[in-house]
Amino acid sequence: MRPNSLAFQAPSLALLATEPLRAILDFCSSRVGHVPTVAGDGHPVVVYPGLGAGSLTTSQLRGHLKQCAFTVHDWELGVNTGPAGVFDDWLQPLAERVRALHALHGRKVSLVGWSLGGVYARELAKCAPQSVRQVITLATPFGSLGGANHAGTMFKLLGGDTSQLTREMQERLRGRPPVPTTSIYSRSDGVVCWRGCLEQRGTDVENIAVEASHLGMPTHPEVLRIIADRLAQPEGGWRPYRRARAAIKRATAPSRSRKSPAR
Repeated sequence: MRPNSLAFQAPSLALLATEPLRAILDFCSSRVGHVPTVAGDGHPVVVYPGLGAGSLTTSQLRGHLKQCAFTVHDWELGVNTGPAGVFDDWLQPLAERVRALHALHGRKVSLVGWSLGGVYARELAKCAPQSVRQVITLATPFGSLGGANHAGTMFKLLGGDTSQLTREMQERLRGRPPVPTTSIYSRSDGVVCWRGCLEQRGTDVENIAVEASHLGMPTHPEVLRIIADRLAQPEGGWRPYRRARAAIKRATAPSRSRKSPAR
């Protein structure tokens, strides 16, 4: 059963206020410490930024995945200010790009989305399931988009149109993609309700908890490790994440240069 909407509550204002500082700490910890790489298979990966964010805020994530030998692509639409116009019409060029990357590389594409970017990733997987290998979302509250999130205020400040977020649309966005799906969330998220990030149990579905800020998700060392581990699975051989198994995989992976730039 889907959680009762009354269980969804926005994070406290005190927790929200700590977000910038915690994000800086998340960023510094990944820069100072060593984030182990895994042996990727070179398949294409597209990264979608969160609301109000752009390529710069996901550059460290993309750089790490590049070091793991994945073929990494930015979403290439600049700062994410939300969908422009009718959502489905706006989404179609993004779906066509996923199909084009599939055709170009001859490999299915993995989609990684942070916050609102995760909503895009999930919907694109529904639009082009034949071209998508898996979806990974970071702090994406697909289960509580209608409220219980401070992100809604920012969306309105950026001129976002919430009129399309009808009850029917919210129900649609809660629906899981028809591909393996990983939702990474944090109970200490100061922007969105972490319970709204939980996917229902099912085949090829998992929810992974981390101790991270919302703003620091794409730079948090553990998040980087989890994403790389999920992407490194063989196509058609998806298994739920196990931290012990991931540690073994990192220990046996060949070392790689840490200076390769992201695409």
